[in-house]
Amino acid sequence: MIDQIIKTRRSVFPAQYTGEIIPREDILKILDSARWAPNHRKTEPWRYQILTGKALERLGNFMATSYAQTEGYKKFKLKKLQENPTKASAVILIFMHRDINESVPEWEEIAAVSMSVQNMWLTSHDMKYGAYWSSPKPFANIKNLEGIQVADNEQFLGFFYVGTYPYEEQELPERKSINEIASFINE
Repeated sequence: MIDQIIKTRRSVFPAQYTGEIIPREDILKILDSARWAPNHRKTEPWRYQILTGKALERLGNFMATSYAQTEGYKKFKLKKLQENPTKASAVILIFMHRDINESVPEWEEIAAVSMSVQNMWLTSHDMKYGAYWSSPKPFANIKNLEGIQVADNEQFLGFFYVGTYPYEEQELPERKSINEIASFINE
């Protein structure tokens, strides 16, 4: 069963969302799965801030305003940045909370957060919700978004959009064979 969830998970973009609200208890279930990702020395470096309702409009306006200040911005992209958050039921801001003792390398903390997001993605897919991880945008400092608190030892790693969509099974895409990506060493 888990192998089928892994194989069929796909990015579902905000343009595909229907706009229906995901119940809070389902969002909490998605977040709960994030807590169980592996992490070295049990630092649990993931931190999430969940935007819903009017906060999604604020995020869209913030992103559009920030982008409009860049040289050569494009109107279609500005509109997309403004509208995408409002198409989601929730946008989860992803942060890596660096262990202040730096007891593990930073890359391990980022990897742990990535596994935490993968847990959320797999759980979302299993619940028939669409999800998409969008990278941070260099033109928008998330610390400047009203209502967001970012500690000095935190790094913003992106947006995790979650929404409802007309779920249907799809064919699996082509992937490299195991022999192309792995080799056994016997001696």
